[in-house]
Amino acid sequence: MGDINVFVGNTTLIDPEVYQLWLDGLSAQEAMYARQHTGILRKTGASQEMLLHDTLDYYRTFSMLEKLLHIPPQLANQTLLQIPPEAQKMLIEKYYEFDFQVVREMLGKKLSSKNRKDLDDISDKTNVRLRSCRRQFDNFKRVFKMVEDMEGPIVRNIQSHYLVSDELGKQYAAIVFFANNRFDTGKKRLQYLIVPDFTYCADEMIKNWTSGSFGSKADIDADLDRDFLQELRDLKMLLDKDTSDQHKTLVCSELQTSVSPRVSADMESNFKSLSRALVNIAAGMIHSKERRDFFNDVVEKFIDPCRQAGWKYEDIKNFLAQYELACQKFEAFQRQPRLISVLERYMKTFTNCTLKMYHS
Repeated sequence: MGDINVFVGNTTLIDPEVYQLWLDGLSAQEAMYARQHTGILRKTGASQEMLLHDTLDYYRTFSMLEKLLHIPPQLANQTLLQIPPEAQKMLIEKYYEFDFQVVREMLGKKLSSKNRKDLDDISDKTNVRLRSCRRQFDNFKRVFKMVEDMEGPIVRNIQSHYLVSDELGKQYAAIVFFANNRFDTGKKRLQYLIVPDFTYCADEMIKNWTSGSFGSKADIDADLDRDFLQELRDLKMLLDKDTSDQHKTLVCSELQTSVSPRVSADMESNFKSLSRALVNIAAGMIHSKERRDFFNDVVEKFIDPCRQAGWKYEDIKNFLAQYELACQKFEAFQRQPRLISVLERYMKTFTNCTLKMYHS
């Protein structure tokens, strides 16, 4: 009889590829066939039965770990399985990752039991397995429940409780923010927008429009600053006839040499309608129904008219920059520094969101 070399260890081995198949919602049998297609039997000399048992063994491990993954800090403290720190990090990050097309269908909706029942439709529409859709929905709901009433920055709270990366923490913060403020992203004219567009805009709003987020050391949270939303109504003074005429003259004369003659003429003829849209969107933010329609209103009343008139990205960027600068020349603004601060706070995020959404 020949020598037999035996190695004994207690470190739990995690195969990232099998883990991904489990996360994708494949059954153990389906995962076994997927592994077989990679040529693993030929490479290892194993039988199909051995591959199935190996896959089932991994699946049992993942099922045991799932409850711990719901509360990631517990993963490091458990003693049942010895998992190296790097593997723990991978398990957590992968478990909380999500499919953009699934999130696009859920974004802004209430994370309720009723909407969980609609996941069959989302699964059919996105071609993502139902089990995977459920995992993603339940992750969003769990994170939302954990951080919705917590003080402090959303991203930091998510990272400290779920141990995810900075980027994934920002994405979850955006999902929590949208769920909390119930922004409507499902309108037909918004279908061209993708999840990174919305997560970018959410991050801008969190940084500039939430409680204590502007010029204050107070912590950011998931709620929009009510005082700021109330103050936005003061911008309606820009729609007074004399102010509006003066505003139009200042902006259009400043931009005359930096845009094409056609765009310059369009800016002049449509200035008042664009200004009205910009100010009315701001003034309506205090009301929940109008706030829900923020993205639809920006696209319908501002982006679409500019797009139809053939404005380029730089034209919009220059227009919005001059729009804000011209306001500061008005006596009413000079007398009220607070009003300038409100305008700057609004325009910074409005501009960044509009430019982000200005694509085909």
